[in-house]
Amino acid sequence: MVVKIKDLPVLERPYEKLEYYGVESLSNEELIAILLRSGTKSLSAKELASFLLSSVPSLKDLRNMSYEELLKKKGIGRSKAATLLASFELSKRVEKESLEIKNQKLTSSQMVFEYYRLKLQDKKQEYFYVVYLDTAKNIIRDKLLFKGTTNYSVVHPREVFKEAYLLSASALLCVHNHPSGNVFPSREDIAVTKKLEEVGEILGIKVLDHLIIGKNSYYSFLENQDIGRS
Repeated sequence: MVVKIKDLPVLERPYEKLEYYGVESLSNEELIAILLRSGTKSLSAKELASFLLSSVPSLKDLRNMSYEELLKKKGIGRSKAATLLASFELSKRVEKESLEIKNQKLTSSQMVFEYYRLKLQDKKQEYFYVVYLDTAKNIIRDKLLFKGTTNYSVVHPREVFKEAYLLSASALLCVHNHPSGNVFPSREDIAVTKKLEEVGEILGIKVLDHLIIGKNSYYSFLENQDIGRS
């Protein structure tokens, strides 16, 4: 027998609980039940939410599911899948907006890691960003310049330093992710960093660092004394 939400005690119903105690009081199951709005013939909205949560290792895995993957879940049709997907995407955008790096002063490699860890955590391929700074190490802007495997044929200094001149930047640092989670630099990473540092020295635009971002860690060429020796 399906226990419908309307049959529960008033303060055990997600909507009423939200109104009385605030949204923070709701469990993950109750939050998802509100998004689902209704259950199925055999499951209430709360039971369907519980089933959905139990089918994935974590909330992060649920948030990263595609529309097609959601549709394969029992009781999830087009409307429910679209609502969940829209909610997850909105949360990602809010998360990224809350950590705006532009106009901040560069203080450490850790600061850069914390920003890009969230920005790159769901990426399945390598993203190569360049952060441009003024003489006081204030961040002018960051820009995604390349996608794909990081090697010299793809990451060309011309594109990196052209943007630096357009922004009147006096320094820059590079950031790219390793989707595998292994942050140790590859031979190509080392070659790209060395070439950019050499070109920057000629042009008078200092390459401060190159960070490789993994899932929960990073590698800094500066912190490992692989850059800025001259």
